[in-house]
Amino acid sequence: MCGIIGFAGKEMQVAPILLDGLERMEYRGYDSAGIAVRSGERRLQVKKAKGRLQVLLDLTHGGADLEGTLGIGHTRWATHGEPNDANAHPHISENGSIALVHNGIIENYLDIKEHLVKLGVHFTSDTDSEVVAQLLEYHYNECRNMLEAVGRVLRRIEGSYAFGIICSDYPNALIAARKDSPLILGRGENGNFIASDVTAIIKHTRDVIYMDDGEIAVVTAESVDVFDDELIPVHKKHHKVDWDVSAAEKGGYAHFMFKEILEQPEAIQKTVSPRIRNGRVVLDDIKLTAEYAGEISHIYMVACGSAYHAGVVGKYVWERLLRRPVEVVLASEFRYSQPLVDEHTLVITISQSGETLDTMAALREAKRLGGRTLAICNVVGSSIAREADDVLYTWAGPEIAVATSKGYSTQLAALDLVGLYLADLLGTIEPAEYNAILAELQALPEKMRRYLADYESTQYFASRYFNHSSVFFIGRNLDYAMGLEGSLKLKEISYIHSEAYASGELKHGTISLIEPGTLVVALGTYGPLFDKAMSNVVEVKARGAEVLAVTTEAFREKMEKTADAVISVPETHPVLQPSLGIVPLQLFAYYVALQRGCDIDKPRNLAKSVTVE
Repeated sequence: MCGIIGFAGKEMQVAPILLDGLERMEYRGYDSAGIAVRSGERRLQVKKAKGRLQVLLDLTHGGADLEGTLGIGHTRWATHGEPNDANAHPHISENGSIALVHNGIIENYLDIKEHLVKLGVHFTSDTDSEVVAQLLEYHYNECRNMLEAVGRVLRRIEGSYAFGIICSDYPNALIAARKDSPLILGRGENGNFIASDVTAIIKHTRDVIYMDDGEIAVVTAESVDVFDDELIPVHKKHHKVDWDVSAAEKGGYAHFMFKEILEQPEAIQKTVSPRIRNGRVVLDDIKLTAEYAGEISHIYMVACGSAYHAGVVGKYVWERLLRRPVEVVLASEFRYSQPLVDEHTLVITISQSGETLDTMAALREAKRLGGRTLAICNVVGSSIAREADDVLYTWAGPEIAVATSKGYSTQLAALDLVGLYLADLLGTIEPAEYNAILAELQALPEKMRRYLADYESTQYFASRYFNHSSVFFIGRNLDYAMGLEGSLKLKEISYIHSEAYASGELKHGTISLIEPGTLVVALGTYGPLFDKAMSNVVEVKARGAEVLAVTTEAFREKMEKTADAVISVPETHPVLQPSLGIVPLQLFAYYVALQRGCDIDKPRNLAKSVTVE
């Protein structure tokens, strides 16, 4: 969601650095932006504006109008208060001495605000974040020590937060704090950073420190000091970011999403190849024994959005391989549903960013109830990765487009790996099938490249169907699971109303929505149920639907006899077919959005990493 960057430098002007960092976090989703710089005259200069970052760049002439070597910046995604200049960050205390940026939500802000109003404090915004800035001023006036004032504030507020704070009385230091919202520290040659995303600072440093919940950091040009919630110094481990900065750049492509779709073969290879040795799945970082696997009575897959859809695919695959009950639960519902979790329950949490707040809360609930947790995520050192009992990184590299592609595909590959690994431990898979799935898993990247080398028909069909106002995706079994993600991709970036249905449910109500000209995307890649899928194609055609089908090369000829248009992908083992079938659905969504003139990488109202409930 919102993006934070802060810099304490030696001689470098901070405003252009802040603006560059904010630009690199644009993909996270935002509706306003702002920066605050501490100038040499013991005052804070603040510029903020509703709209795209370009508005702020024009307002500050690229940062040239603000002089100073210490500052903070923010891109805001509105939660409390509408998107406007007043609600944009940074927020300033009433006397103008403190500036604050905030990601997260302060749950008890109204009580604090009412108390401060009674004391005569005047507020200029509708946000929960300004309440923290005003409360900071109140406590700073009491103790005249900013670190102590921050500690007092943190003990009073409830909710989630990542803060970046500067004070006019402190010319060389900024303060950061976090709880349930990502924040990292970066050590550079010409100064030190805070940021909510490593992409904001990778241009300047690869040396990062991951802050933990309840920690406070004091950052100057020369040092980074971290304290716990009792203000006792904490020794922190340094981590080196090892991905190439070019991975977070477009590299000549029109959109990050298109680039990332094309990167999927390489991403899957990075997920899979290091974990296969001598014809076996080897998961060195996961401490799941045969003894524990045998005691598993129930498995939950918990996630949000596309990661949830990966979990739906995983349910079909794992129940087939493990012969254990698997339940897929939306993370936002999990901890409120009184889940049946005990020491024999394995809870898989899936999150690209590793910071999705709903998923993190679900993980903590699972641990509280005694379950074992395994995280599948992409970002090394993220909160979910650190808190889970085990973690399997997808190693997809940075994903910038809001609508995920390679993040989803690598999650599928990771679930396939763990599924095979557990099935082998349990002895629930025949050696022949184990070997067949493993061989096809290794062959996926090349088969995906084969399709991506000749996808012009998908682009053509997008130009043919982009003007439909409502689209239905239908499929059975793994095709239904894949359709959920295909439908989400289309609605996310093209704003077309789209729904996915299990084909067998059409006759239980949904078919009433089919009328002449309705576009139905029929998925027929799952071989065991292809004939059933064909009967549903006939069913919607009889009601006047226009049918675009996605199937395998082996079934293309049969599908062409009924569907109006057909896209085919290479064939693989049935449990892996969604990994190939999803690619044309991603490209179809991309080209439809392109035809409709949508902002593909930054779709309206959406954020890359959702760090609020």
